[in-house]
Amino acid sequence: MVHLNVPATTDPSTPTSPEPARNTGAEQPSASTRAGFVVSKAVGNAVVRNRVRRRLRALVRERLTALPAGSTLVVRALPAAAEASYPRLAADLDAAIAAARSPRERRSR
Repeated sequence: MVHLNVPATTDPSTPTSPEPARNTGAEQPSASTRAGFVVSKAVGNAVVRNRVRRRLRALVRERLTALPAGSTLVVRALPAAAEASYPRLAADLDAAIAAARSPRERRSR
């Protein structure tokens, strides 16, 4: 599962305040692309979780340049990732990033 947060482009006609509504310091806008990983205990023991995290980190490192500047990518490893081969993880990651980048339709409530 992949979540991609792309920074919004600002419209020059939209008035904005020079000061943020609140400044907690928790999230500072930056031009660098970031990635984070969530590998729970459901994936396996510590050795397995770290192996999955290392493999995902290597795969994401190759793909970070293709993402928009300032975006944040969060990759959540499912239990099946522990048994998946490197090419299979790469294919799943590519499919998940493509799905995250595609525009989603609005659902009616």
